[in-house]
Amino acid sequence: MTFSAQERKELVQLSASQMADKLAAGEVSSRELVDAHFDVIEAAEGDIHAFLTVSKEQAYGQADAADKRRAAGEDLAPLTGVPIAIKDMIVTQGIETTAASKILKGWVPPYDATVIEKLKKAGMPILGKTNLDEFAQGSSTEYSAFGPTKNPWDTDRVPGGSGGGSAAAVGAFEAPLALGTDTGGSIRQPGALTGTVGVKPTYGGVSRFGAIAMASSLDQIGPVTRTVMDAALLQEVIGGYDPKDSTSIPRPVPALSAQAAEGRRRDLTGMRIGLVKELGGGGFQPGVEARFNEAVDELRAMGAEVTEVSLPHAEYALAAYYVIMPSEVSSNLARYDGMRYGLRVMPPDDVRQTSANMMAYTREAGFGDEVKRRIILGTYALSAGYYDAWYGSAQKVRTLIIDDFKKAFDQVDVLVSPTSPSTAFKFGEKMDNPLEMYVNDIATIPANLAGVPAMSIPCGLSDDGLPVGFQFISHQMQDDVMYKPAAALEAALEDKWGGPIWKSLRTPWLAD
Repeated sequence: MTFSAQERKELVQLSASQMADKLAAGEVSSRELVDAHFDVIEAAEGDIHAFLTVSKEQAYGQADAADKRRAAGEDLAPLTGVPIAIKDMIVTQGIETTAASKILKGWVPPYDATVIEKLKKAGMPILGKTNLDEFAQGSSTEYSAFGPTKNPWDTDRVPGGSGGGSAAAVGAFEAPLALGTDTGGSIRQPGALTGTVGVKPTYGGVSRFGAIAMASSLDQIGPVTRTVMDAALLQEVIGGYDPKDSTSIPRPVPALSAQAAEGRRRDLTGMRIGLVKELGGGGFQPGVEARFNEAVDELRAMGAEVTEVSLPHAEYALAAYYVIMPSEVSSNLARYDGMRYGLRVMPPDDVRQTSANMMAYTREAGFGDEVKRRIILGTYALSAGYYDAWYGSAQKVRTLIIDDFKKAFDQVDVLVSPTSPSTAFKFGEKMDNPLEMYVNDIATIPANLAGVPAMSIPCGLSDDGLPVGFQFISHQMQDDVMYKPAAALEAALEDKWGGPIWKSLRTPWLAD
């Protein structure tokens, strides 16, 4: 089948579930879908730089295999044949995986992460690997060793981070779906800044085997999509127990897509929604607050009972996170020593040729400034004489935050807040002030510390014409509960806007 330029433009702007329907109806093949997205990637990447690696050969091979299975009448998964992009923090057999760091440049893994195995089993072609802040450490994707990703809404602005590449790829129609990792907001905050949907599942609900470790007690793989239903379908593919991950929870994936479908009916009668008092107000951009409050009114109009709820220790979450996370970074990144894989830099001839010196020169050349900063912070927090005062105290605060969430969920079904305190900021605006950069995750970090699921969906445009994110948080292993109000709000806001938020996005790379 031959598509015109206009038809291809319309095709890539469908949701993943709409693409799946067309595949099932025989209106398009997986190869044609992959081809259309590679056309967009070729046109957009000069402006966006969402991808670090494009895997054409693999993607076409996987697409052809999916088409053959469909032609043979096999019983297929809902997303079979729909292409996907992968954050370059997740290992992929035969495709270079760098974590956007010079220290891993050229490394081609000999195995797949569990989530990649599941995508392949589902017959989903992998378009390539997306850009990120080096080792997922950042909130803007400016810390990538291979150059920043740009926001498709305004290429002078950041797409958020660390998973800005995945969010920008989906937002710019280079991919209908992507995977990201979320340690303190790295899926949700880019989602807010790019007008996409980003989900951090319950910690342990999706296998972390094959996710390059940043902070092991916080990291979680999750979906990046354009709709709530697409996120539900993708999480159903990648979720579930994995014996290769010691933190994996031995429970089945909840019925996420069923709840998303129920939410589209826009009836929230009896649902109790809690406004988190500590995650808004002072320091939040007025346009962000305005769109958030308008969205809350939409939830009330659909029958939800909305009350204010307090997480009294949330004000300490940022400080606790920036002790716990660097401590785990310091431990996890010790493996990059130049001995076994990745970069190796030998000392100059006038320096003694020892393994210790080789490691020092390798790590100096291979790690960027932000990664070094966090390694130093974490090493200090774990050092003798400071462990109890810093790391131990931070873990006590974490326990208090977990208790806060438990008490809150005794009162309500779902918690809500703005996702990010601001819309997308300009490149370089916060690079010289690490604390100002860290504050971008102030509303997303508490969910990671508590291990509870959270989701960001777009809730309109701020006065500056840039997307605003609305965050839902539900109780541990109750991911399905947040999908219903999220889908309901999405449907209500589509009526208000006259369609999805991306209808306002200028896409010169899709021009005929």
